[in-house]
Formats: sequence, structure tokens, C-alpha cells
Amino acid sequence: MATRNAAAIVAADRGSTGAHPVAHGIILRMPPIHELTRIEPAHIERLDHQGIFTTGLLLEVSETPTRRQTLADQVGADTTDVLMWRDEALMLNLAGFGPPEHQLMIQAGVEGLRDILSLDLDAFGRRVRRGAGDLGVDVPSDLTLEGWWDQARTLEDE
Repeated sequence: MATRNAAAIVAADRGSTGAHPVAHGIILRMPPIHELTRIEPAHIERLDHQGIFTTGLLLEVSETPTRRQTLADQVGADTTDVLMWRDEALMLNLAGFGPPEHQLMIQAGVEGLRDILSLDLDAFGRRVRRGAGDLGVDVPSDLTLEGWWDQARTLEDE
């Protein structure tokens, strides 16, 4: 099966309802910034105005202290706010992670990557299991939990 590059996918899917939804010419595989719970609507609007519609773009433009300061200045936020958004965005970009998993983490008291990093694997699993019980949803498999926990450690220096 032939593979297509991103530009070809964007061109093919512009205006379509195919498998690759597109907004502003960008493939939406990264969670949109409006899924961040630790960001005020006014800041989301300002980020959107800056062309930052996904958590992936947010992570890119906030990758260094200088970039975080520039972004904070552009959207009228504090660098601490940008760090909180980045922390949650990193968690939302873990493999196999979507809106239901985000709700589960919120219920478990895990708001971002730093919260995962603050727990050992057993404590993380207990928190998630408790959150799943509170929500009445299935608990992710031990393999999934361990994968998220390991990914968090890999991203620790982000």
C-alpha cells in the first residue's frame, strides 16, 4: 500500500468528510487546545488567533523558556500558565489517550504529566482504578497504564 505525505493528505481531504479531518489546513490528529481544562476561554481564543489550534502546536511554540515567555506575552498570560497548559498538553498527547481517558484522569486527580511523574506505577494505577470506579467506566489495562506511565517518564524533560 502506498503512503502519502502530509501535504497530499491535506490536499486530498480539504473540504471532505474523510478519515483525516482538517482545520486551517492542518490534519487534526493532535487534540485541539479546547480540550485543555486548565486554560481560560479567553486564552484559547488568543491562541487560536495566533494560529495555535492543537496541543501539538502549543507544545511546539512553548518548547523553550524563551518561547514560553514570548507566547505568554502574545496571549496575555503568565509563563506559569503556559507551563500548566504544556503539562496537560503533554498528557493529552500520550499514545492511546483521548477525551474519555482525559475525563478518567481528571476524576483520578491527575491533571497533567507532572501528576503522573509524581506517582510510582502502583500509585498511578490505584488512582486511575479509583477514578474509573467513581465514573463507572472500564479500567484501562495494566499494559495501557504502564505505557502511559513509561511515556510520562520519557517526556519528563519536556
